[in-house]
Amino acid sequence: PGLGLRDVPHRVLNYRMLAAAEPNPDAREPTRLLELHLTGNMERYMWSFDGRMYSAVSDVPIRFAWNERVRVKLVNNTMMAHPIHLHGMFFEMVNGEAPDRQPRKNTMIVQPGASAQFDLTANEPGDWAFHCHLLYHMHGGMMQTVTVAGPERAA
Repeated sequence: PGLGLRDVPHRVLNYRMLAAAEPNPDAREPTRLLELHLTGNMERYMWSFDGRMYSAVSDVPIRFAWNERVRVKLVNNTMMAHPIHLHGMFFEMVNGEAPDRQPRKNTMIVQPGASAQFDLTANEPGDWAFHCHLLYHMHGGMMQTVTVAGPERAA
C-alpha cells in the first residue's frame, strides 16, 4: 500500500493483486527486452525517457515490428511516481500472474526509484504517443513516439 494506507480499515489493492478476468489473447513469450529509464531534473523541471526530452528525439521513434512480442521494462530514476500511458494498444502488466492472466492495461504507474514491466503485442500499425500521464511531465519532455510497422512490412 502507498503512504498512509498501511493501517486503514479497508483493503487497499496493489498491482500484484490484479489478474485478467479472461485469458489474454496472446500469451507468447516476449522475443526481446526494451529497457527505458524515466529520468528528470526537478530543479529545471525537465522530464524524459533515457535522459532525452521529446523535442530531442521526435525523429527517432521507438520501433516495433508487426505482431512483435516485446517486454518493456520501465526504470524510474526519479523521486516522483509516473503513470506511463501507451496510446492505441493494451499491454499485459508483468506482476507474477501466469502469462495468460496478467492484467491488461494501457497505463501503468511506476513508483519512485522502482521499476515495472509489461508485455506488449505490437498489433496496431502506425504512430502512437507513449508518455507520462501527468500532463505537466509530458509537456516537460517525458514523451516518445512508438511506431508499429504494418502487416505489409512483416516479411
